Amino acid sequence: MSLLLEPTVEMIKSEKIYQQMGVSDDEFALIENILGRLPNYTEIGIFSVMWSEHCSYKNSKPVLKKFPVTGERVLQGPGEGAGIVDIGDNQAVVFKIESHNHPSAIEPYQGAATGVGGIIRDVFSMGARPIALLNSLRFGELTSPRVKYLFEEVVAGIAGYGNCIGIPTVGGEVQFDSSYEGNPLVNAMCVGLINHEDIQKGVAKGVGNTVMYVGAKTGRDGIHGATFASEELTDSSDENRPAVQVGDPFMEKLLLEACLEVVKNDALVGIQDMGAAGLTSSSAEMASKAGSGIEMNLDLIPQRETGMTPYEMMLSESQERMLLVIEKGREQEIVELFEKYDLEAVAVGKVTDDKLLRLFHKGEIVAELPVDALAEDAPVYHKPSKVPAYYEEFQAMEVEPIKVDNYKETLLELLKQPTIASKEWVYDQYDHMVRTNTVIAPGSDAAVVRIRGTKKALAMTTDCNSKYLYLDPEEGGKIAVAEAARNIVCSGATPLAVTDNLNFGNPEKPEIFWQIEKSADGISEACRTLDTPVIGGNVSLYNETNGTAIYPTPVIGMVGLLEDTAHATTQVFKEAGDLIYLIGETKPEFGGSELQKLTHGKIFGKSPSIDLNKEKETQAQLLKAIKAGTVASAHDVAEGGAAVAIAESLFGSNGLGAEVTLAGEAVSALFSESQTRFIVSVKKENKEAFENIVHAQVIGEVTNTNQLIIKNETKQNLVDASVAELKDAWKGAIPCLLKSRD
Repeated sequence: MSLLLEPTVEMIKSEKIYQQMGVSDDEFALIENILGRLPNYTEIGIFSVMWSEHCSYKNSKPVLKKFPVTGERVLQGPGEGAGIVDIGDNQAVVFKIESHNHPSAIEPYQGAATGVGGIIRDVFSMGARPIALLNSLRFGELTSPRVKYLFEEVVAGIAGYGNCIGIPTVGGEVQFDSSYEGNPLVNAMCVGLINHEDIQKGVAKGVGNTVMYVGAKTGRDGIHGATFASEELTDSSDENRPAVQVGDPFMEKLLLEACLEVVKNDALVGIQDMGAAGLTSSSAEMASKAGSGIEMNLDLIPQRETGMTPYEMMLSESQERMLLVIEKGREQEIVELFEKYDLEAVAVGKVTDDKLLRLFHKGEIVAELPVDALAEDAPVYHKPSKVPAYYEEFQAMEVEPIKVDNYKETLLELLKQPTIASKEWVYDQYDHMVRTNTVIAPGSDAAVVRIRGTKKALAMTTDCNSKYLYLDPEEGGKIAVAEAARNIVCSGATPLAVTDNLNFGNPEKPEIFWQIEKSADGISEACRTLDTPVIGGNVSLYNETNGTAIYPTPVIGMVGLLEDTAHATTQVFKEAGDLIYLIGETKPEFGGSELQKLTHGKIFGKSPSIDLNKEKETQAQLLKAIKAGTVASAHDVAEGGAAVAIAESLFGSNGLGAEVTLAGEAVSALFSESQTRFIVSVKKENKEAFENIVHAQVIGEVTNTNQLIIKNETKQNLVDASVAELKDAWKGAIPCLLKSRD
């Protein structure tokens, strides 16, 4: 039951009830000043969610201003449900990434499922048909029962929602580190297609036009979800379980189809998903963007529970709901359209000209608030920033060589590390072939999805090595963007733009805010250099458990364009006799590497360095060579170094092997994580044409022996292993860890 007796305005102030909602004393004084009176319980609830970090970005706005957000292809940058990029022929790609971290820590199945549902709505609210889903996940080490439970349930939740709604989950990444032990990260990305004329905006224009509520009924799930997402997790966070929403993918499928039909109807003025902060954010933001107001009668809101208060209705984050603004007099068309899909469409209010959000309940005005104060005028905090002592200590360290006694055993151990190991256990649960447009399925550098009726396709990926970011947030931020672009290029596509999900600890700690600032500097510089503007994204702060922060994890979601599906390239070696090339320079760089973590049990020192101009030049050369038809396979060298990249290029090659010679000091040659490097295979007849385009060195050949042999310059074997043995270690690691009872 809801509280029958809500506190009076005087009690809210004198007992500081607002503090329980995440509103500070200063913010409460500011709200009182804006209103010229004390807010009531519903009003302070509305302010608390709209001014939470999750909705207002009050701690991160100064940092977000650094990102490049425009480009010749950008049709819609940050500020709407999702960003939009032109791909020619009157078509555009729409994409966005969002987090559902805190809910997934508390209720992993529903937390992950509703994260997927929410990001899909962000894309189809723009008028786009979703064509693909990706995700980026982080968990603690797969050795504790709780982490195994979270991992299994999150993956099941993503699969359950995506598979039911019939949108293929085609790619993503999963990494494991103890820093995520109590606070997993669940970032979901959706990619959609749209024709230019169908692009929609979330605006409430036209005085007198009708505000309509469509989709599922409102319940008490998810109340204060946005506030919950803007605070640290503690041992008592389980008490916030009611703040986790429950999803219904079958309802969403109907809603999706209905909304894609309604965007073709000229009665539609504006449309927005009821995401974080539900009815509150959708109504206030749509009115604020249009310079108008909205009046709603809460008695008309479809409710799934009895006796709901205005506070509960406005703050509920029940799923599968949208807010529409419709031309006055044409409501019945919309009602009938939604009825075809067994969905409710109900007129609940109207657009006004007074820039106020006015709510009626049982004949009384229960809230009257300026929409700009809610949507635009949250205080912006320039948090203090301080260089952490650990960073200065790491920067002062000399590069120490890592001693390896047995190279083959070390390679096997690296392939078993869950961050490197096969993620087949994960993506086997996802339907990645539904709609039959998937050209390159999960397991390669990037997924590729064809655009029906054209030769074109879209490549898509998510990426971020948070270990590098912990050691050096600026350099790590550059690398995150560069590696995402490498994945796109390896698949044969030109990188277009970025959506980012900035996952960090508590911004009120100066050392954490420094991480946020420096990461943004690195990401911004890389996006400018590689010409991949940021078209939208999400900020998820307060990812801490009992005071311990996660590694800084600004996940980069990137989409690229293949002009012709004939250019689609995978990482797997194709034929015996093909030449194997290493592109890029190898240095002794082990800070934050999988080898360092394996041998020392921790990370320290300097992260790998990156030269963004060199990165741009190298990517352009490789892409040109792929488009010229000279490349048989391409794979970027990432976690685990060249030895791991070569081994991965053999998995799935059906009996092929490789014999290569790596120059230089053996541990660096095999396991360094130097940047801007690729393993590429080329048919012998294409050797000259390839070398005319790309600066690269031949290191060996693909064989038909099912053996991987890596030699040093004196022809001494460093690694001699059967591909089957390597693949077993790589493929079996995650299932084995999940089954173990330790």
